[in-house]
Amino acid sequence: MRDVSLWRGLLGVEKTVLERVEFDEDAQMLVAHVRPRSRERGRCGICHRRSPGYDAGPGRRRWRTLDLGTIQAFVEADSPRVRCRVHGVVVAAVPWARHDAGHTTVFDDQVVWLATQASKSTVVEFMRIAWRTVGSIIARVWADVDGAGDRFDGLRRIGIDEISYKKGHKYLMVVVDHDTRRLVWAAPGRNSATVAEFFDLLGEDRCQLITHVSADGADFIDQIVAGRCPNAVRAADPFHIVKWATEALDEVRRQAWNEARKQASSEPGRGRGRPRKDAPPRPGSERATALRGARYSLWKNPENLTENQQVKLAWIARADPRLYRAYLLKEGLRVIFQLPYEAAVEALDRWISWARRCRIPAFVKLQKRVVKHRARILAAIEHNLSNGLIESTNTKIRLITRVAFGFHSAKPLIALAMLTLGTHRPALPGRH
Repeated sequence: MRDVSLWRGLLGVEKTVLERVEFDEDAQMLVAHVRPRSRERGRCGICHRRSPGYDAGPGRRRWRTLDLGTIQAFVEADSPRVRCRVHGVVVAAVPWARHDAGHTTVFDDQVVWLATQASKSTVVEFMRIAWRTVGSIIARVWADVDGAGDRFDGLRRIGIDEISYKKGHKYLMVVVDHDTRRLVWAAPGRNSATVAEFFDLLGEDRCQLITHVSADGADFIDQIVAGRCPNAVRAADPFHIVKWATEALDEVRRQAWNEARKQASSEPGRGRGRPRKDAPPRPGSERATALRGARYSLWKNPENLTENQQVKLAWIARADPRLYRAYLLKEGLRVIFQLPYEAAVEALDRWISWARRCRIPAFVKLQKRVVKHRARILAAIEHNLSNGLIESTNTKIRLITRVAFGFHSAKPLIALAMLTLGTHRPALPGRH
């Protein structure tokens, strides 16, 4: 291998003429003086069209490239400007770096790969760059990747949900492809305007091709989907439906606990130490104590209960029939999503009738909500759709945020999430 080819490989530069290499032993820094090949000169830095020269620009500049062992390496070249007929006067493109970047392409690619695999502080320490620079590189690489392909191509079945990514009610709206199981879009916000922004990007023609949309019970999502995707089957997420029942059950449990505490406050008090044998019973206090620890026995699925939790549930059935009836209503709604479609239709109607007559206000209110979303609940069962994939994606986005120790804005978070969970997965330079 010739020396020039070896240096090109070490520096990660292509279509480049290597003029000379200088090494500063005191600063432990290597500078390679280069210039683009003749075919790569005089091109717009944005669209890469051949354009007439404008001026010499600010002169020579440097781009940081991958370290050579423990030695920092830079690429130095002239930075003339050209006049593009579309973008006006811009700095000419160079084959070793993206437009308006201070690092080479291979440097950016390695930073992005590390950011998808490790914490942001690890990337900062390993690559010897600033904290904010990591976010800027992530956003720049994602913009480059996103412009090279169409991530909405072939989109047919989608799931929509929102996720809180920062304190102060900061939310992201997330769209996932059920077929490829990939994140296809995310944007800050959680209202109808945010959802409409996605369908605007999708376009009217491709909106007509959407066949299934799963989401939680948010009315603003349903209204936008009904208007933009008239051919789509709208499915309610089973996870959120069962969550409504669990919240109603917890409301009944808290009411029972508060009633027991109120009863306990009217009972005679006891002094310190073990009570006397002839001390009067305190059923209200004992009931309040037992109900306080009953939350997980009521929340968990029956097959996942521990032995102690099964004993606690049996005690609830004897001591508080109303609370136990609420538990059975929650379980009855959960089981409906495990039935075949024909059986689920009948079971859902029976559950609605049962909840309407149960005389438990929380579940009477819940059955009205279930009736409102009945068609979408049955569509989720018929087409086997849920937001489980979206909830998994949301969990991974939270993990990305936590590993990176947070982001200053939504833009780098969205870019890193798209690179980590989207259709394009970054690879280390030189690997395939």
